[in-house]
Amino acid sequence: MAARNEAGPVKLALLQRRAHPDPQRNIEETLAAAREAAEQGARIICTQELFATPYFCQRVDPALLELAEPIPGPTTRRFQALAREREVVVVVSLFERRAPGLFHNTAVVIDADGSLLGLYRKMHIPEDPQFHEKFYFAPGDTGFRSWRTRHGRLGVLICWDQWFPEAARLTAMAGAELLLYPTAIGWLPSEKAAEGARQREAWELIQRSHAIANGCFVAAVNRVGFEEAPGTEGIEFWGGSFVAGPLGEVLARAPEDREETLLVELDWRRIEECRRWWPFWRDRRVDAYGGLTRRWAEDPAGGSDAR
Repeated sequence: MAARNEAGPVKLALLQRRAHPDPQRNIEETLAAAREAAEQGARIICTQELFATPYFCQRVDPALLELAEPIPGPTTRRFQALAREREVVVVVSLFERRAPGLFHNTAVVIDADGSLLGLYRKMHIPEDPQFHEKFYFAPGDTGFRSWRTRHGRLGVLICWDQWFPEAARLTAMAGAELLLYPTAIGWLPSEKAAEGARQREAWELIQRSHAIANGCFVAAVNRVGFEEAPGTEGIEFWGGSFVAGPLGEVLARAPEDREETLLVELDWRRIEECRRWWPFWRDRRVDAYGGLTRRWAEDPAGGSDAR
């Protein structure tokens, strides 16, 4: 566990936006939103997942691999300049071209002096109807990390990662006091009436539970709006970006139907308080968790040896 964060309260900005077909428009508008957030006092700013493009993973098309860019690259450099100019920490979610034929879903962490602190490559890659990410992205190989920035100690996970408590735990164990989840999640129109409310509630609930279990802040920034794709029914991204405190309380939530820059003040002292009240870190039985490295607990006869 890292030492307690001694910094004072800091304002976080989540940039919940619609995606337009033109990547350059998305980049310009997101940069403008980030500048405005900095003018309103934000010191940590985070984009939604793959903010520069529509969610292209709705269909399999090799031509869409041309949307990827290197890191560092032109978009990274523009956000580095903004971070340096405004003295803000920026987390930017990009489609990374790592090498010919090798691509990742990647988040870049930029410190308040414009330096590129590092990157996180999405570890859990989904393959579902209209979420064909395994075609586009190789699984991440960075492990679960945190960075001590000028304005706080943070870790980054991406979208599908948010459903896995192991990912949140290991990132918090690396010292993160804020878990940021750039996200692209929404409803298929044919499922919304029957399952939409439950899906939306489960998405928020699992992440709030990570905040409680790890005694840290959790922030998810989702895109918003309906996105069409040839041969599909499209996806209605449900927005609802939110920030949870270390007891799982929702500190702020964006609407489901429009763009918004969600500004929330984080008081790092809450982490120390909550971890003292509920000492989960103290009481963990690290000697008893070896089974987590297995896919499932089964005996040779086909039964379960879990007790």
